[in-house]
Amino acid sequence: MNEALARLGIVFMRAIARLPLTWVRSIGAVLGWLLYLFAVSRRRVVDTNLRLCFPGQGVARRGALVRSAFVHFAQAWIDRSWLWHGDPGKTLDRLRVAGAVDELAGTDPVILFAPHFVGLDAGWTALTQQLDRSFATIYTPQRNKVVDRWSQQGRSRFGRSRIFERRAGTRAIVSMVRSGQALYLLPDMNFGPQESVFVPFYGVPAATLTSLSRFSKLGRAKVVPVLTRMTPEGYAVEILPAWRDFPGADPVADAALMNQRLEHYIDAMPDQYYWVHRRFKSRPPGAAPVY
Repeated sequence: MNEALARLGIVFMRAIARLPLTWVRSIGAVLGWLLYLFAVSRRRVVDTNLRLCFPGQGVARRGALVRSAFVHFAQAWIDRSWLWHGDPGKTLDRLRVAGAVDELAGTDPVILFAPHFVGLDAGWTALTQQLDRSFATIYTPQRNKVVDRWSQQGRSRFGRSRIFERRAGTRAIVSMVRSGQALYLLPDMNFGPQESVFVPFYGVPAATLTSLSRFSKLGRAKVVPVLTRMTPEGYAVEILPAWRDFPGADPVADAALMNQRLEHYIDAMPDQYYWVHRRFKSRPPGAAPVY
């Protein structure tokens, strides 16, 4: 995407931010179907992920999940219009934070385990707008500078937030955690075997980051899961009780436990997980590629 096209897209997002949510979601649904029909290589990625993770599903059920995953992915992307440009009162009405909110009270070190459900940006917006606490997150810069700047501005819209580039380094992030900023961490992606360990994810060896365990241990921070679900009214952001048995002595065992618990979260809303990512791109030595 060139910069001129990116600017045009941002103008479009600003324009539709004022529309009723049902209209915005309809636009997202149309985009999702178009992606499903024409993004053939990405459709194969989603289908492969679901086939590996849910081998007992029939072809028809898996096909329905693939289509639903594309629709939810596109709807969440279009929802950035009102998340980043809509009236703050409207944003407040559409984002519901519930659960163990007390886990985030005060300034004790906290790491929020935020799995890659499509509502990730909505969850971040809800926390930074509604809770009286400083938050930080880590992101990978976008190649398109216009999109990168737009994303950073959108994610910095509310509250006291700080965004670290992935190359910031462990020391700066640990220092921030110890100072009392809650870290919104997204460790369930494949960033290659160099900084990962291979542990099961739905029974398939997956290159898995150990950052959740490492930052928790170095920052002396508790781990609090945050799950964001897309709803007809907007998003429901659920804060779960802190993991009292995490981290352990073995980072590999911690990574396996993280994936095991993530599976449980995904099972509750499988079509809202980020299946468009090539989760199994990295393979153990000698294993055949799956994509």
